[in-house]
Amino acid sequence: MSHLPETPTEKLELITRNLQEVIGAGLLRAKLEAQEVVRCYWGTAPTGRPHIGYFVPLTKIADFLNAGVEVTILLADIHAILDNLKAPVELVAYRVEYYRYILTCVFRTIGVPLHKLKFVVGSSYQLTAKYTMDNYRLCASVSEHDAKRAGAEVVKQVESPLLSGLLYPGLQALDEEYLGVDFQFGGVDQRKIFVLAEEVLPKLGYRKRAHLMNRMVPGLAGGKMSSSDPNSKIDFLDSAAEVKKKIKAAFCEEGNVEDNGILAFAQAVLFPISRLRLSIQASGVEDGGVKPFVLEDAPEGTVFSISRKQEWGGPLHYQTYEDLERDFADRKLHPGDLKAGVQEAIGNLLMPLHKLFAEDPEFREAERRAYPPPEQVKKAKKVRWS
Repeated sequence: MSHLPETPTEKLELITRNLQEVIGAGLLRAKLEAQEVVRCYWGTAPTGRPHIGYFVPLTKIADFLNAGVEVTILLADIHAILDNLKAPVELVAYRVEYYRYILTCVFRTIGVPLHKLKFVVGSSYQLTAKYTMDNYRLCASVSEHDAKRAGAEVVKQVESPLLSGLLYPGLQALDEEYLGVDFQFGGVDQRKIFVLAEEVLPKLGYRKRAHLMNRMVPGLAGGKMSSSDPNSKIDFLDSAAEVKKKIKAAFCEEGNVEDNGILAFAQAVLFPISRLRLSIQASGVEDGGVKPFVLEDAPEGTVFSISRKQEWGGPLHYQTYEDLERDFADRKLHPGDLKAGVQEAIGNLLMPLHKLFAEDPEFREAERRAYPPPEQVKKAKKVRWS
């Protein structure tokens, strides 16, 4: 879709494309057909350092905005504390500020119009008397079993779970009402929390919302891309050398398209961003964002190019991800060439972000405060007895 959608059907198609699951599409269609503004929120708990897996939801948010959706980004500081203290209480406020910087810069990099976005910090309303009373009402209508099941794929599972982990899913459900949205957007790992929200909000006298879920991108070593596993992900501020090292070590078996983090990232992030950037480029707008991942001499219609030496057949150009995956499955595209192409694209993605970081002392200070270097433990001097 090269033009901005105009009809309710076109808008709904853009809102729901490339998602793994949509619950409540009828609610959104009714709003669109009534020519009412559709509102959504996407939340993130400011815990570990954000990584390039965040490009998946942030790229999808560009679709929402282009469809006229009003988007709220929830910086869920209370949730960061509730999830087994993944973020120490004394650092949460600093991490909120760092996440705000990072996400704003990423949106600028990929060409998302910032004036259509609103950032909200969870504690700004989650500590009010009304919200607290609603939380008590919710706790009185949700069993321990259901709360634990809802958070099973999101809240860190430990042998002796804390009470805070049981509160986490309910607060996320309440956020839909207090942020005044029509749908919540998140990864498919949030599905059980979304189902809980649909069940519990009507019990409190609030309306049911729709829920949209994107696919989870596998980590570089297979499995889930996680902030707590440095080998599974690339941080936004990783150097070019670190990116190269992690891509080189990533699981990418020749011909194997299953659980392949390199292919999955190309599908969920690189192709959509390149397509978005090509659209912006065609409109003649110069916004300083990343360039499309296309070589200068690429055929018309190319969305993603991979440089390759002439002795190995020369560059490869793809109009769709499906074509790239087919070449990889048929062993026409070698893992080394795929990795090189993805590494170059990630480098282009991160370059503007690194430039913004280098030029903004407040951004650098936010990073230092959010993730202070560990204190050096001084070794006690051995006492010699004479």
